[in-house]
Amino acid sequence: MSSALATRRASLRLAPGTVHAGGTVARVAMWSGPRNISTAMMRSWGNRADTLVIDEPFYAYYLKTTGLDHPAAAQIVEAGEIRWQKVVSSLLAPLPAGKGVLFQKQMTLHLLREVDREWLLEMKNCFLIRHPRDVIASYLAKRPRPDIADLGFVQQTELYRWLSERSGSPPPVLDARDVQNHPRSVLSQLCERLGLTFDESMLRWEPGRRQTDGLWAPHWYASVDRSTGFSPYREKSEALPEEFADVYCACLKAYEELHALRITP
Repeated sequence: MSSALATRRASLRLAPGTVHAGGTVARVAMWSGPRNISTAMMRSWGNRADTLVIDEPFYAYYLKTTGLDHPAAAQIVEAGEIRWQKVVSSLLAPLPAGKGVLFQKQMTLHLLREVDREWLLEMKNCFLIRHPRDVIASYLAKRPRPDIADLGFVQQTELYRWLSERSGSPPPVLDARDVQNHPRSVLSQLCERLGLTFDESMLRWEPGRRQTDGLWAPHWYASVDRSTGFSPYREKSEALPEEFADVYCACLKAYEELHALRITP
């Protein structure tokens, strides 16, 4: 662990379950890849009165470090925090009055190798997975020619193993299809696993954009902006282009490892 992070943790002393500012602080980090109903999950948690949500806090750092050409990349880097240490500090900072939960919509691909991971042990980590056939088809509609690293599956399994070993307790895993078809059952079980009370407000929300949405929302969030809840899963009939066969197979292997460990309805 870096000395700066250790100092920050010592000064805040905000491990999960610690009483701070009159309430119990819970920092929920949900790790997924792109095109994985993660924004709908952010809407769900953001509808709780006790919860503050944050949208992909490492994205500006990730784009600055990798130089990848994503939609609105220049604006995201300009407006966002490009130092991972500062991002971590913000995720450990005190919450506003009246908020006892910080829900972080996190992308596993944004957690580059140079990022110290010890701070993750201060979080209530969980994983959101989706079948790679659905992810790749959805991603291709927004950005061409993704490679394995763009989709986050391999990073998910690697991070899951690391957290399971270091924390001594495997983090809960949700499959997007289960959430879509059985949201109350799956989300109530997730909250129980995280030591939180399930809130019925997590099932329905108002349509439209949120102030907490990232600058990338206009490019990626159109369907979520129209939503008012989790829609039942609909099977995709389109076949993936043959050129993505190897990418699909590699992603499927990683997906199946976590799928076997998921919360079931």
